[in-house]
Amino acid sequence: MYAAKRSQSGYEVYSDTQEQSTRADLAFKSELLQAINRDELVLYFQPKIELGTSKVTSVEALVRWQHPQRGFLSPDLFVPMAEQTGLIDQLTVWVLKKAMLQCTEFNNAGMDITVAVNLSARSLHDFRLPGEIARMLFEGKIRPSMLVLEITESAVMSNPAEALEVLQILDKMGVSLSIDDFGTGYSSLAYLTKLPVDEIKIDKSFVLEMVLEKHAAVIVRSTIELGHNLGKKVVAEGVETREIWNLLSALGCDTAQGYYMSKPLPADKLMQWLRESQWKVTG
Repeated sequence: MYAAKRSQSGYEVYSDTQEQSTRADLAFKSELLQAINRDELVLYFQPKIELGTSKVTSVEALVRWQHPQRGFLSPDLFVPMAEQTGLIDQLTVWVLKKAMLQCTEFNNAGMDITVAVNLSARSLHDFRLPGEIARMLFEGKIRPSMLVLEITESAVMSNPAEALEVLQILDKMGVSLSIDDFGTGYSSLAYLTKLPVDEIKIDKSFVLEMVLEKHAAVIVRSTIELGHNLGKKVVAEGVETREIWNLLSALGCDTAQGYYMSKPLPADKLMQWLRESQWKVTG
C-alpha cells in the first residue's frame, strides 16, 4: 500500500526486494529515533550577511547526523526518510530546541542575530506546531522575531489553505517567515501575495549560474524586483564568489548566503568565526 502511494500509480506488485527495503527502512527509522533521543544529531549554522552593510544578520540551522557506522550524514540522506516514516515531527522539534539554544547564546553574547529553521510540508500543516514554538520561545526568553521559519513553495502549495492558516498563526505570534528555494516550485503568485512571509530566498541554482547564464541573471534580477515590490526582503543563497556578491549588490539584493562568506559551521566554530571574521556582527 505504501509503495503504491509513493509511486502514485494506484497499485503495486509485491516483490522480495520490497520486503528487504521495508526491513532496511524500519532499521533506519529505529536508528534515527535513537539518534534524536540520544542527541546524536548536531546542528551546523551558515551565516547570512547584508550586502549593503556587510553585517551578519542571521544564521540558518542545518541538521547533520554523526552516524556510528555510516559516518557523517547530510540531511538529504535522512530527512526524506524522517518524512516517510513520520519521524519528521520529532526531528523538527529537536532542531527547533537546539536552534533556540543557539539564539539564546547570541543574546547572552550581545549579538542581534536571528536563527532560521527549515520546516517540512508535514510540519507546515501541523496545527500543534505554533503552540509548541510559542512554548519554546517563552521558556527560552526569546523574542519571536529572532526565529525565522523557512518554507518551500512546494510545501505551501501541497495544501495552500491549511498552510496559510498555520502561517497566519505564526505571523501573529511575531515569528519571521521566509520562502526557501524560490523559483523552483510551482507557486501561484496569487498565493504569494496572500502569504504573510517577510522574505524570499532565491534558489542557489540561479545564483550560481547568473555570472555565465543570461537567463539565470534575468531570473535573479526579476525575483529581487518582485520581492521588493511585494515589500519582502530578498536573500540569495549559493554565493560562492566575490563576482556573484558584487552582482547581487548591484542588483539591490538585501542578503547573501554562501561559501564565499562561510560554509556551515558547528556552534563552537561559528562563535569563533563571528569573533574573528572580517564580516561585522550586529549588536
